[in-house]
Amino acid sequence: MDIKDIQNLIKFVSKAEVSEVKYKTKDFEITIKTPLGGNEVSYVAQPAMYQQAPQQVAPGHAPAPVSASPEKTEAVSDDSKYVTIKSPMIGTFYRKPSPDKDVFVNVGDEVSVGKVVCVIEAMKLFNQIDSEVSGKIVKILVDDATPVEYDQPLFLVDPS
Repeated sequence: MDIKDIQNLIKFVSKAEVSEVKYKTKDFEITIKTPLGGNEVSYVAQPAMYQQAPQQVAPGHAPAPVSASPEKTEAVSDDSKYVTIKSPMIGTFYRKPSPDKDVFVNVGDEVSVGKVVCVIEAMKLFNQIDSEVSGKIVKILVDDATPVEYDQPLFLVDPS
């Protein structure tokens, strides 16, 4: 199984909204785990001849406690009127086509369907990400040059 097959399998598991998938052949074993309804995908690939060790959760990856403050509740309800532009792939998010160029979009900019809003670099290929909605950019949810996951929210757009 090559890296492309593994990436396609991860995308399939994310879309299927299942919590865990194990794929095993005589030479290869892969386990893909996703939290239901979440954006995070983790996977473990190993030769089948080794026994799988118990997995431990890294301290930095523990879910953050949720506080029920009224401010956060208002922010969530305000965000519900916006359309989210999500990442179609795993890679590194860039707001500019190259370091010496201007950013594709800023908060307050108008976008139309098909306008490039960012690029995502995956395996040395820079993929332009187009807007699927017309409206005004309200919020940029990802910092420049940071890794993004499949289906991770990138921008909030006010379609009105």
